[in-house]
Amino acid sequence: MELLKRLLDKGLRRDLPTREEALAVLATSDDDVLDVVAAAGKVRRHWFGRRVKLNYLVNLKSGLCPEDCSYCSQRLGSKAEILKYTWLKPDEASHAAAAGVAGGAKRVCLVASGRGPTDRDVDRVSQTITAIKEQNEGVEVCACLGLLSEGQADRLRTAGADAYNHNLNTSEGTYRDITTTHTYADRVDTVQQAQAAGLSACSGLIAGMGESDEDLVDVAFSLRELDPDSVPVNFLIPFEGTPLAKEWNLTPQRCLRILAMVRFVCPDVEVRIAGGREVHLRSMQPLALHLANSLFLGDYLTSEGQAGKADLDMIADAGFEVEGTDTTTLPQHRADALAAAAGCGSHDGGGGCVPCGDDPAEAVAAAPPCGSARTAGCGPAATPAPPQSSGDAHTDLVSVRRRGAGTDLPPNA
Repeated sequence: MELLKRLLDKGLRRDLPTREEALAVLATSDDDVLDVVAAAGKVRRHWFGRRVKLNYLVNLKSGLCPEDCSYCSQRLGSKAEILKYTWLKPDEASHAAAAGVAGGAKRVCLVASGRGPTDRDVDRVSQTITAIKEQNEGVEVCACLGLLSEGQADRLRTAGADAYNHNLNTSEGTYRDITTTHTYADRVDTVQQAQAAGLSACSGLIAGMGESDEDLVDVAFSLRELDPDSVPVNFLIPFEGTPLAKEWNLTPQRCLRILAMVRFVCPDVEVRIAGGREVHLRSMQPLALHLANSLFLGDYLTSEGQAGKADLDMIADAGFEVEGTDTTTLPQHRADALAAAAGCGSHDGGGGCVPCGDDPAEAVAAAPPCGSARTAGCGPAATPAPPQSSGDAHTDLVSVRRRGAGTDLPPNA
């Protein structure tokens, strides 16, 4: 397929696809899905080999969020019967993190519900970061605390945080349909604050909320322009008790096409299979490893994932290997740019405006201007999202987390 040949070549050079090409990936048929995976898989292996980075979530504070994000079981007015608890103490959070590290996690992600942290919250999380780093040499810590206020990203970095996560989630054009208590611009600003502080930015999307193909391409292109170092791709977990409980729009094949499109648009970033993979990819999860080089181990914030051992067996059986703490995840040009940003306290996008092939020096010379992601052409008229089919609902796979952080039961890792 000529389309896939072009996208493969562009991915190896880190050239941006056109919008038409990105949309065409999402429009491919199920008969072509293995060809799509094969082409995007070559891009993934060019930049990341067969390594899989494991990440582990610790939900520091669960439920009772004042924001109204429609997809979230912790949202204002949620009727989902999730765990609800206030802040874990630093030693409790460190203990929870240790389980993930023992299971092979290279990065611990500290998450707290809420609009954003108070200065006291930042102090609390800083103590937790210190506790985790003291007990787990070489482990990265990513904070995900909501919208940041001025100076908070610098304080987290000083405390030892390596990264900050704040997802764009969906396209700017449809954001108000999903959330009304804050704006898309607020989210962009928080990611940019993290970058300016020298933190590695992590920002991704949620698929399956009823969005169109154009929405998915829009958010992927926006992420390319924002240029985080890692892009988690979540697949909506339709929790009962939330406004999107009936949105069962995804098939395993569509999930694979979405991951492939993101890989083509963001070829040299850490693409992570995040929430919902067990619900929507199901037995096709091993194929997703050919597209993404990272995943969450074990459980999520409020839902249970597959057993940690099953994750490790899946990685080994598919011919991949778990990435160790002594290995640099990012390609060298991105790692160098991030190190430079961390050293000077400013961030120019993590090197993302530099298309780098086999020779970094040649790539730097060929770099396009920053912000070019939005100038790659316009797509055709909007394509409606796939029709909802209640027959495709797998409500039996949505299991509320009842173990790990906030409980007396051991975590899944």
